[in-house]
Amino acid sequence: MSAALNWFAEQAEALDRDDSHAEALVPELASRGLFRIGVPQALGGSGGDTYDAVEAIAAVAGQSLTAAFVFWGQRTFIEFLLQTPNEALRERLPPLLAGEHAGATGLSNAMKFLSGIEALQIAATPAGEGWRLNGRLPWVTNLRRAGFTVAAAVQTPDGGAAVVALDHDQPGLARSADLDLIALRGSNTAAISVADVAIDSSRLLHADARSFCPGVRPAFLGLQLGMSLGVARRALAQARQEGQGAHAVLLPQIEQTSAELEGIATSLREGLAAKRFQAEPAALFRLRIRLAELAQAAVGLELSASGGRAYLADQDKGFPRRWREAAFIPVVTPSLSQLQGELAKHANR
Repeated sequence: MSAALNWFAEQAEALDRDDSHAEALVPELASRGLFRIGVPQALGGSGGDTYDAVEAIAAVAGQSLTAAFVFWGQRTFIEFLLQTPNEALRERLPPLLAGEHAGATGLSNAMKFLSGIEALQIAATPAGEGWRLNGRLPWVTNLRRAGFTVAAAVQTPDGGAAVVALDHDQPGLARSADLDLIALRGSNTAAISVADVAIDSSRLLHADARSFCPGVRPAFLGLQLGMSLGVARRALAQARQEGQGAHAVLLPQIEQTSAELEGIATSLREGLAAKRFQAEPAALFRLRIRLAELAQAAVGLELSASGGRAYLADQDKGFPRRWREAAFIPVVTPSLSQLQGELAKHANR
């Protein structure tokens, strides 16, 4: 796959620092068939399983975390359509798989809500046969200006929670300007405001977020772990390359970190295949925490192996960008601190 990913390597710095290639990113990912990985052939995919998609995201993350972040957002929204009981919404798969339309997940808020971390940020009130929605999602990735659909959790009039799909051109829905990020600026990351947006049951991904979200969480989080794997693998590969001469003392530590990383990848693959993480989410949380730690350890090893060359602009081999990428991984929802809080509650129970 490496040759097919050359475009992402060539544009990695631009994708990180500005939005010059933001609109091209989804079509470029789709043109390589990446969104079809792990999607049943009967639904337009290329087959395989969720872990195959994890590895595809990891391969892209090794070139550009911005591209992998967008890949994760699109592929996770596709996963929601694969798991929704709403057959009409599932018919939207073809343009998403082809990269003609963007899919975004605003379910970070829902995942926090289910864990008791924050309230739902969109509320529904009755309106005839449907609802009217009001609220705001402060951070959503892959809001492509050419057109997007975003999944969001809403507080229902009866005090429950549902998951809905909202389109960019619905009256009352507005996308902000891109957030002023220090990196990943080509990811079409912005806020969404929802002001008196009318919906009916045709837009329901699921009427009960409390049953839908735990079911999609293994894929939501598992696909996300591809980003950690890709950044860590690339940093370790660079550390091996730089770890010669006086820096050869680092090689055993590089290999030990790499071995642990691949061991976690195996645990992730086996857990997803056995559907273990639906009943044991804490096990997946621990993998997420450790992979984030290993990504940061990997870029630290790359820095140590490169020495002062890492700070020379004319010697830049992507290290400054990977350092920022590794710093972003712990704060992607669910953040490490949120997961650590969940594990603490789990231990107390």
